[in-house]
Amino acid sequence: MRDIPEISTPRLTLRPLRIDDAAAIQRRFPQFEIVRYLNAVVPWPYPEDGALTFIRDVALPAIEAGREWHWTLRPKAGPDEAIGVISLKRDSDDDQRGFWLARQWQGQGLMSEAAEAVSAFWFETLGEPVLRVSKAVANDRSRRVSERGGMRLVAVTERNFVGGRLPSEIWEITREEWRAQRWRAMRAEGGETG
Repeated sequence: MRDIPEISTPRLTLRPLRIDDAAAIQRRFPQFEIVRYLNAVVPWPYPEDGALTFIRDVALPAIEAGREWHWTLRPKAGPDEAIGVISLKRDSDDDQRGFWLARQWQGQGLMSEAAEAVSAFWFETLGEPVLRVSKAVANDRSRRVSERGGMRLVAVTERNFVGGRLPSEIWEITREEWRAQRWRAMRAEGGETG
């Protein structure tokens, strides 16, 4: 398998997705509140072998081909516990990053932390010029992750989600915009004014 780095953030370890993650994902993922705003390619109701089938037949072959990168999110306080997944995809024009997080871990800023880390990988390691993400208009939490990440809304359309056909938004940030935002954040953390 192609090398995907383990990524560390202040509160999380992003570990490359492995086949032995299937059981933990199968326990947490199949909840309508988690999947309703995901792409309609996700089967619903979620089959008993859904996580294993996805990892084995979709994610790992795409990783091997150098088209996708998938990580499990693990709290540093409990690194054996997979609480979500975040992914990057080169083959999509408007949906290059996707994620989900177990409900009890939502609302703590963890996904913004993970999104920033994989955005750094996208721009700095992979050298991609732009990152675009698609989301249901009703998905307020996902929109906040994009806003915190400095993305801007570039289009409104409709798309098929697990929860049905819904209005959707496409958000984007260029490598230059991302670097400028990161530089401003580092200056602010350092207490510099200007």
